[in-house]
Amino acid sequence: MRLHVADHPLITHKLSVLRDEKTSSQQFRSLVEELVTLLSYEATRDVRTESYELQTPVAKTTGLRMTDPVPLVVPIIRAGLGMLDGFLKLVPNVEVGFLGMRRNEETLQPETYAKRLPENLANRQCFALDPMLATGGSLVAAIDFLFDAGAVDVTAICIVASPEGIERMREAFADKNVTVVVGALDEGLNEEGFIVPGLGDAGDRLYGVAE
Repeated sequence: MRLHVADHPLITHKLSVLRDEKTSSQQFRSLVEELVTLLSYEATRDVRTESYELQTPVAKTTGLRMTDPVPLVVPIIRAGLGMLDGFLKLVPNVEVGFLGMRRNEETLQPETYAKRLPENLANRQCFALDPMLATGGSLVAAIDFLFDAGAVDVTAICIVASPEGIERMREAFADKNVTVVVGALDEGLNEEGFIVPGLGDAGDRLYGVAE
């Protein structure tokens, strides 16, 4: 597993406003979109391409285009949905799938409650969107799901991550083609499992509290 922390002044500035508890939901959503577009630029450095000839108004030249099958982007419901537009703004010609992950309150293990994906992910590059990499349980389960379906490499885009979550990802995917791109690596987790200083509950800040 590879980790890339996108240490860029624009990302740090936008993330600072995102962290502020005074930031409204409307502004929070807008900032998430902007941040994900910047993070997606870093995350797609290794997207598969092929050369092809094209004609400019002046001369023939060689360009690059994404190969088939095109990448699949998978937001992890519900907070990951707030990241989708930011990714699509940069890479509009991809397929979109959806995974719903939640913790089973009896077993305390993550489980899949919703999915909408191509049946066969053989030879596919996948991008998983989840704003918070806290304990890592849900994201590990989601990436395992994609590999089981045939994906060959997965890049996870997260706005903030904890060292505990990164370590769990390293243990789970030590021999897998997994990249994690984050806007910031935070201090750690508190007793309730929230990232410190973190963002709070990203889903609630994006969409409000769902009872």
